[in-house]
Amino acid sequence: MNVTRPTPAHFGIFAYDIDRMVDFYVSVFRLTITDEGIGKNFGNRLVFMSATPDQHHQFVISAGRSQQSPVSTVMQLSFLVPDLAELRLNRDMALAKGATELRPMNHGNAWSLYYFDPEGNRVEVYLDTPYYVAQPYGEPLDLDKSEEQLLSETYQMVKDDPTYMPLADWQARFLNRGAGRA
Repeated sequence: MNVTRPTPAHFGIFAYDIDRMVDFYVSVFRLTITDEGIGKNFGNRLVFMSATPDQHHQFVISAGRSQQSPVSTVMQLSFLVPDLAELRLNRDMALAKGATELRPMNHGNAWSLYYFDPEGNRVEVYLDTPYYVAQPYGEPLDLDKSEEQLLSETYQMVKDDPTYMPLADWQARFLNRGAGRA
């Protein structure tokens, strides 16, 4: 497949305490620091991190968050995990590193865990399900249930929704929507 449009690639945030924030994201998400230094554009210390060797950075934290801006303007920083075990591990590590207000949600198309990092930025960690249902959609999620229980509950939750379809069908429709574009 040839991608011909801009695709989200990485994101960055300003921090009050860059060392604490780098420790949180390196520890909780096991990101690798790829570079750090003083930025030429902003003049702030920057720390670049990635979870994969094919991207120099997927996340950058910059010093210089103004003390006069106590409320984060970040809607959410979202991280995809490969399985339920990793979602549970992330929950435990985030709690140990100071995350607050943990809120697991079942969106039908994904199992998500929301929380605030140590500086109040909302983080979402999620795992896709094999289902599609129109968003927004959400019910509480019990991360201590087995994967089989969660799959069964999710299917029962979405199967009668008029927008429900297997994820593979939704993905095929997505590809067909873009087929006529140059």
